[in-house]
Amino acid sequence: MQAARKIIDIGDDMTAEIVEEKDNRVVGRREYVIKVYHVGKGTPSIPDVRVKLAEKLGVEYKRLFIRKLETEYGIGVSNAIVNVYDTVDKALLFEPKYVIERNKTLEEEIEEAEKSG
Repeated sequence: MQAARKIIDIGDDMTAEIVEEKDNRVVGRREYVIKVYHVGKGTPSIPDVRVKLAEKLGVEYKRLFIRKLETEYGIGVSNAIVNVYDTVDKALLFEPKYVIERNKTLEEEIEEAEKSG
């Protein structure tokens, strides 16, 4: 089911427009198609957008994964595919390893280093 478009200010002179939103109850996640506007700036980092979006959507960032963040050529707009899971365990079960690695924040990398350390 498609919701009405919603614009969110995510800080650092960036806004996000939720273009499409749907519930995937089989997998236990909400799936979003989002446009991130960052006019006059380079493509933002995936971990940075992940944390800001999670905060604005009111979910724990460890449950949110950005599948894809692709900038349109010549303009400050990036298209994102975002999944928000019901639990962290479900996220780790369904997201591919390369997506999990790409979404890691500095905090998560430090935690991982301390565990293996």
